[in-house]
Amino acid sequence: MPEVEKNSIHQEAVSNSSCKITNRLYEWCQSEHSVSSLLAANPNLTPKDAWQKLFHNEKLGSSDQEDSQNTKTVPIRDELLRACLCGKWGSKEPSDLFKRLYHDALCTLDGYPERGVVSPCLIGSSGTVPLTILSVVPDIVRHMSNLIVRAEKEVFLATNFWQNGIASRYITNAIRELSRRAEAKRTRVIIKIIYDRGNPKQLFDPHYIVPEIEYTGNTVNLPPAKEIPYVDLQVMNYHQPALGTFHAKYMILDRKTAIIQSNNIQDNDNLEMMVQVEGPIVNSLYDMAMISWHKKLDPLLPYLLSHCSPAANTINRTSFSASHTNVFSSTDSIKGHSAIINPSKMSPKNSHGVEATTVDDEFLNTANPSDSIETSAQGFTVPAYLEGDAGKFKQPEQNSTSEILAEHTTDDPHYDNDLADEVFRVQGTVLAKPDETAMQAVTRHLNHTTNVGYPGNAPDCALADEMTPYIPHPAHEPFPMALVNRAPYGQPNHKSVTNPQNAAWLSALRNAQRNVFIQTPTLNSEPLIPAIMEACERGVDVYCYVCLGYNDAGEMLPMQGGHNDKIVNKLYTTLSFAGRQRLRWFWYVAKDQTRPIPAVQKKRSCHIKLMIVDECVAIVGSGNQDTQSWFHSQEVNLMLDSPQICRAWTDALRRNQNTGAYGAVSHKDGIWRDEQGKEVEGATGVDAGRFSWVKGLVGAVRRLQGTGGF
Repeated sequence: MPEVEKNSIHQEAVSNSSCKITNRLYEWCQSEHSVSSLLAANPNLTPKDAWQKLFHNEKLGSSDQEDSQNTKTVPIRDELLRACLCGKWGSKEPSDLFKRLYHDALCTLDGYPERGVVSPCLIGSSGTVPLTILSVVPDIVRHMSNLIVRAEKEVFLATNFWQNGIASRYITNAIRELSRRAEAKRTRVIIKIIYDRGNPKQLFDPHYIVPEIEYTGNTVNLPPAKEIPYVDLQVMNYHQPALGTFHAKYMILDRKTAIIQSNNIQDNDNLEMMVQVEGPIVNSLYDMAMISWHKKLDPLLPYLLSHCSPAANTINRTSFSASHTNVFSSTDSIKGHSAIINPSKMSPKNSHGVEATTVDDEFLNTANPSDSIETSAQGFTVPAYLEGDAGKFKQPEQNSTSEILAEHTTDDPHYDNDLADEVFRVQGTVLAKPDETAMQAVTRHLNHTTNVGYPGNAPDCALADEMTPYIPHPAHEPFPMALVNRAPYGQPNHKSVTNPQNAAWLSALRNAQRNVFIQTPTLNSEPLIPAIMEACERGVDVYCYVCLGYNDAGEMLPMQGGHNDKIVNKLYTTLSFAGRQRLRWFWYVAKDQTRPIPAVQKKRSCHIKLMIVDECVAIVGSGNQDTQSWFHSQEVNLMLDSPQICRAWTDALRRNQNTGAYGAVSHKDGIWRDEQGKEVEGATGVDAGRFSWVKGLVGAVRRLQGTGGF
């Protein structure tokens, strides 16, 4: 994918509801031709060549005058209908809110289709979500390893940073196992891996094909060809100098299953998020992968040549099998466990859980009057159904095996045949052993690789609020989805602002009627701050779950937006009295903790990137709410139109962290204090000092080294 040309990003404003879908853009979305379809028709093309064939006759860079005149006076309702016709939604029409966000994201592509990093005809699609993971890195790479060993012909894996360690060993073990299975079946499997590790050769070739001698070295440690004789592995190191980082994180298997994730292949202490999708949306991700690869695919991916991709068959929802159905108990928890994971069976809760009832001493409690409220020592109000016996269920049903499956580790692999066994295996690892309390079992699960032995201090929670690392979703019909990506931009300025990702985020804050939930490690992007303030001032509740001190050093550099402590203080001291009551800012608190821990300690951090709007539309992927992701990095984000999935995520986020219960900052100044009035020890604080730029230089170096920032 070529870097976005300078003249294509010199825009002063992100798209909004006043923009129009021109005839040209409409025709691109209606076309049957995409990069992947052209490659299927002519395998000798490179993805770059295919892109040029799609748009070489177009006068790109400005809207056609006739189009502008024709759409200038179109009413907004007709404009939304036109946007709806630009997607292939299947049997379910998108909601009005989804249409508005999709419309604004789509408008950024008029004249500049490369901004979306996907062929326009594949941006709007549909699909299903059989699984979400909200847990630490080992749990996500465990699932990745299972998907890899079950692959039949091809695997495409993309990540920002790849670092040799425990996390990467899950993947490399799986690649070796895949080769052994391919040998038994007398087949071959193609694997392509793309990552971003700084290399001087990228100055001359941003899409640098990594030789075996390099990717088998100690820093990456992928297996050499002789160890995987039935796998053809090709590795690319991609970066647009100087700041155009490849930050997208996803994997596509056999063109029928895909995952989008927040984590890199790297050992750390982060809580992360992964979403598995199936159905036609996988073709959109596949097309994006081809565009990102840019160069000729040698060897070719087998399913690229397929005229009927596995993803196109919406009936073939491979994860919604009989075994998947068997995961759920009669109370719609995971069998053998207590937390209800089926959103249709969840008891009524306030928006975004406990945190929605947070009160300040300056204003009244806004909790649902029908709830019985108790006030904790922390000053937070907690619905009674979340505390004590009120949150407990009867003894949970056992799964079909009635046994705890052995943990899948790098030293003792246990690959499962389907998703159901994976769910039972991982959930079993969070159960208390004979010598543990329930919360000690959670601490053990969170203490892995880099933070072994760190103590937890949270009390045991109700059985109904147990941690559920893997969240299987009940079988459902495909629903509308769209890719809202951004292309890389390497120039050291903030002019690359107009793209689907940024437009969707801003449109979400502009069009929300009730609430917006944001979880991100950092929040400091210049266009985002006023958008949050405007939403709060007009009466929208904005919930921000942010990691205290995450990449503070890097954010102190000039033009990087400022560190998290500074931003939250600015928001609370700038908003009106009424606006302050609508901003609900929380520092991330891990499931086994009762207070935020600065990210610099590398004990309990959070790296999730998620936005949920009015509890029905969500945007999830690799994009952070920081300067780098807003202006420079290549990102992948999936926008989903499903109140059921949003509800399942909201409840899982409440269960798998204590942020809502313990992380709220003061509405007066944005500072977190405990019941004794003490601030977080080791936090940067509102004022980082006059020499903060020195810390910023250190942070910038750590980013390049892959030891911090992303």
